[in-house]
Amino acid sequence: MALSGRFVAFLAVAVVPVVLLGTGWAGVAWTVVVLAAAALDLVLAADLRRVRVDRRMPRVARRGTVAEGTLVLANDGGRPLRAVVRDLWEPSAGHGPSRARLTVPAGERRTARVRFAPFRRGRRRSAGVAVRAWGPLGLAARQRVLAAPAELVVTPPFRSRRHLPSRLARLRELDGETTLQLRGHGTEFDSLRDYVRGDDVRSIDWRATARRQDLVVRTWRPERDRRVVVVVDAGRAGAGRVEDEPRLDTFIESALLLGALAAAAGDRVDLVVLADTVRERVVGATRSDVVRRFGEALATAEPDLAATDWDAVPAAVDAVTTSRAFVVLLSSLDSPGASGDLAAVLPRLTKRHTVVVTSITDPAVTATARGGAEPVTRPERAARARTTGLPSAAQRDVYRRAAAERSLLDADGIADVARRAGAEVVSGSPADVPPLVADAYIRAKAAGRL
Repeated sequence: MALSGRFVAFLAVAVVPVVLLGTGWAGVAWTVVVLAAAALDLVLAADLRRVRVDRRMPRVARRGTVAEGTLVLANDGGRPLRAVVRDLWEPSAGHGPSRARLTVPAGERRTARVRFAPFRRGRRRSAGVAVRAWGPLGLAARQRVLAAPAELVVTPPFRSRRHLPSRLARLRELDGETTLQLRGHGTEFDSLRDYVRGDDVRSIDWRATARRQDLVVRTWRPERDRRVVVVVDAGRAGAGRVEDEPRLDTFIESALLLGALAAAAGDRVDLVVLADTVRERVVGATRSDVVRRFGEALATAEPDLAATDWDAVPAAVDAVTTSRAFVVLLSSLDSPGASGDLAAVLPRLTKRHTVVVTSITDPAVTATARGGAEPVTRPERAARARTTGLPSAAQRDVYRRAAAERSLLDADGIADVARRAGAEVVSGSPADVPPLVADAYIRAKAAGRL
């Protein structure tokens, strides 16, 4: 049961006869009248056991976008329903409006529009729908939470989508809209056309030339239907924050961009989310559903502080394909201690596959190593002034720069180890890594290394 502000206001009126008449009996009588009216109002309210709730809403929404749905209330009772409805979603679902007022006549149904603006990826669930049925006087209401299970999968924002048109244009150039001067491993015959000045003479088809009595050259295109395996590190490497964002978010953006690009090129794309075990797997994503399937699989990915089991990667790739594949390890090369297991597994992968490894650099660390000063707040300066025995500001700056330089040298060292093992290392800031991974794929496609 719930009481309205109108009930409280009517109850407060009991003070007036008490003050004017100087006796409490008039106030007691007024209070009894108000309570009786509230009880009658409660009896005349609609029976919530005869109310049904139905949802019509999307199952998937992208973080940072707005999705719309409807909430349908059906009144199977014999009294009209004057309802205030509140859908009990998690706050991160961005559900709105928080409350809706509906008047549903007996035996009819009414619809309330709802919208979702989620600001966190993952699975968002509703605990039900709270319905408050008011009586005709608006003094008291019945209240009940109706079971209406629902789930909204909030997928990553895919901000790197803006790089997709330019990469697709480069793929179209490789795919025969311009002449390819490629021969040998990793190319497929496409068609014949007339020779023009500047064509490679090795592309001339002499048999076709003899039949047509004119020079004819072969055109080639990159191979299709190749395997691209994307491994996302959901272990401790993804937990580190760069520019106030977990590195796992950069891995996810890179996986989405590469998946959309490779599927558009006609290759088969597979995803493996790896921590101490394989957490998620997407096999055989196509051009039409790669972003959706990758997004749903990566929606619930959270960095784990456990060490990533890189020894499981060769077996995971072999489970996808036994032929040569383009394997992208979305992690970060930090130091021999942190990335030693990853470096140790690279020789086993590069023997059979083309391997690309990512390394994310922190712009703040780079700026510190180059001599950038770290901002210090006034309270921090006051705290340092009260502390004795600490190094001076100049010494602290030297220590900071030395630590940043040491961090960069460690990352460069482990990257050199990866290159000597036969892998290509893509290094950059979080905003640069996704397009750089896409460029590495295009280079491998053009060179026939898939």
